[in-house]
Amino acid sequence: MTNPKIHAKIALVTGASSGIGRATALALAQNGAHLALASRNLPAMQELASQIQALGQEALVLPTDVACRDQVESAVRQAIDRFGRLDIVFSNAGQYLRSPIAEMDCATLERSIAVNFYSHVYLVKAALPHLLEQNSGHFLFNATMDAKKGLVPDAPYVSAKFALAGFAEVLRQELRGTGIHVTSLFVGRVDTPLIENLRVPWISAKIPAETVARATIKAIQRPRPEVFLPPQVLLLHYINVFAPSLSDWATNALHLQGWEIEKKGG
Repeated sequence: MTNPKIHAKIALVTGASSGIGRATALALAQNGAHLALASRNLPAMQELASQIQALGQEALVLPTDVACRDQVESAVRQAIDRFGRLDIVFSNAGQYLRSPIAEMDCATLERSIAVNFYSHVYLVKAALPHLLEQNSGHFLFNATMDAKKGLVPDAPYVSAKFALAGFAEVLRQELRGTGIHVTSLFVGRVDTPLIENLRVPWISAKIPAETVARATIKAIQRPRPEVFLPPQVLLLHYINVFAPSLSDWATNALHLQGWEIEKKGG
């Protein structure tokens, strides 16, 4: 059964080839949306597009490196040229880069900022004029729990995600009354290729990408500024707000940073 808030809408999803992006693109199609898919992985997007078309929806494949402003602008332009409008923008692409600060190469931080922050800025700057012109739309950002509580040794990733959360918060306030909604998703560990080599403690167990996709659909149906998933992420956020030292202790005691394991085949 399609969702009236989503049916026949045009959705652009970055990082669409796997994980949360792929699951959300499928969920949007199942609710009646047509999709513009952006990612560097062309074969995976073509396979996803076939699945979306089998559901009776249109899918436009847009090979895109989100760290390149020109490519992001081109993707948005092609989507609008193809469909005539843009209604839902799920800014999801990211790369998990971690390093202790004392050992961190500044190039690693710069790469993380490019992929995990500037890519979202490029997408907003490219899509916003069109959404303002039509007085409607919805930006959704995959900020992750790292935008609320920094974990060691994730300084490159955390820095970019904190910047993204702040950017989205200001954007939400600036767009009040325009008909355009802004939602930030603060999600814990998710079972995706992004962290396939990370073993996590039970309290931070990886949730399925489909769970995040369902939460995203709900946030589109009933717009809200922030979504926390699963519940322990919200609990950690509140502890960090009111007792930062306690949250520091808890993240260390529970080993929320996880344990890196050797990648399959490597």
